Amino acid sequence: MTVVEAFGATTTAPTRAGQGWRTRRTRPSVRLPDRIAIGLGIALTVVALLAPLLAPHSITDPTGMPFLPPGAHAWFGTDEVGRDVFSRVLLGARASWFSALAVVAFGVAVGGLIGLTAGSAGGWVDGLLMRITDAFLALPGPVLAIAVVAALGPSLWHTLIAVSVVWWPFYARIVRGEIRALAARPHVEAARLGGAGRARIALRHLLPGALAPTLVAASLDVGNLVLTLAALSFLGLGAPAPAPELGAMSARGLPYLLAEWWVPVIPGVAVMVLALIANLAGDGLRDMFGARR
Repeated sequence: MTVVEAFGATTTAPTRAGQGWRTRRTRPSVRLPDRIAIGLGIALTVVALLAPLLAPHSITDPTGMPFLPPGAHAWFGTDEVGRDVFSRVLLGARASWFSALAVVAFGVAVGGLIGLTAGSAGGWVDGLLMRITDAFLALPGPVLAIAVVAALGPSLWHTLIAVSVVWWPFYARIVRGEIRALAARPHVEAARLGGAGRARIALRHLLPGALAPTLVAASLDVGNLVLTLAALSFLGLGAPAPAPELGAMSARGLPYLLAEWWVPVIPGVAVMVLALIANLAGDGLRDMFGARR
C-alpha cells in the first residue's frame, strides 16, 4: 500500500502512452441533440439554396382551381388565384432565411469592426464609438422600417436596409465587451511588452477570442430576425405582390381563415419552423463552443 493510498487520497490512474507516463485527459464531446440541431440548420440552408429547383410549380402562374385543399396535386393546396401554396412557401422560406442571414452577416461585420476598434483602442475612441452605438440602439427598428419604406417604396431591400441599420449595435457591444476582457489577459500583455503593434495585437490576439461568443449570438439572432422580417412583411413592408413572402402571404390569406385555412396558416407555420430550427441550431452552436473550451 502506497503512502497516498494510506491517507485515503484518490488518484487518476496513469496510462502508458509513447515514452512516458501521462494522465489521460478527455474533452467533452458535443451531444447528439446539438449535432442534430446544427444538422437541421445546415439542411435548411441547403434546401433554401435549392428551392427554385425543388418547387414543383410556378410561384406566379395558376396551377389549378382556386382554393384547392391540400392533396396529391397540390401538397399545401392552392390560394385564391390558384397558385401552388407549397411552391410559394418554399420560395418564401428561402427569402426569409437568406434575408435573416444577410442582416446578421452585415451586423457582425459592421458591429464587429466597431467593437474591435473601440475595445482595442480604449480612451476617447472607445467613448466616441460607444456613444454612436448607443444612439443607433435608441432607434426603433419597426418605426424606422416604416419610415424607410414610406420614403423609398415597398421593397424587401428597403426593409433589410432599415433593419440592418438598427441591428449592428448589438454585435458592437458584444465584441467590445469581449475585447476589453481579453485585453487584460497575460498573453496580450506579453505581446504588448514584446513590441507587437496595436493592429497586430487586435487581429492576432484579441479578435480570435471574440469570434466564438459573437458567432453564438449571431446564430441565436437568426430566429429573431426571421420573426421580425415576417412581422414587417405581414404589415405590408416587404416586397409587393406577387412576390412570395411568408408574412405577406398570411396577411393576404386572413379573409379565408375559416373556410380555406391552409392559405394563411401554412405560411405562418413555415415562419414558426424557420425560427424554431434557427433557435435550435443556435443552442447547438452555443453548447458546442462551450464543450470545446
